[in-house]
Amino acid sequence: MDKLFAVLHVESWTEFWWVTFGLFGQLMFTGRFLVQWIASERARKSVVPLAFWYFSMAGGVILLAYAIYRKDPVFVLGQSLGVFIYARNLWLIHREGRGDA
Repeated sequence: MDKLFAVLHVESWTEFWWVTFGLFGQLMFTGRFLVQWIASERARKSVVPLAFWYFSMAGGVILLAYAIYRKDPVFVLGQSLGVFIYARNLWLIHREGRGDA
C-alpha cells in the first residue's frame, strides 16, 4: 500500500478514498465528451445530448466536493462556476420541454 499511497500522493485511507472519489468525478466529466462525440458522429453534425449535461453536472459536483476537501480555491472556483452553468442549462432544457434532447 505504501507504493500506491506514494503514487497517489496520499498519507491515509481517508485521503485515498477522496482521491478515488475525485478520479471517479473526472471519469464522469470525461464521459460527457464521449457521449457528445458519439451523438455527433451518429447525427453527422454537432449535437449536445441531454446526457452531456447530466454527466457534466455529476462530474462537476463530485469534483467540487473533492476540491473543497483538498481546500484548493482555484479548483473550487472553477468547478463552482461550471456546476452553476450545467444546472442552468438543465433548467432551460427542462423548462422548454426538451427533456428528451
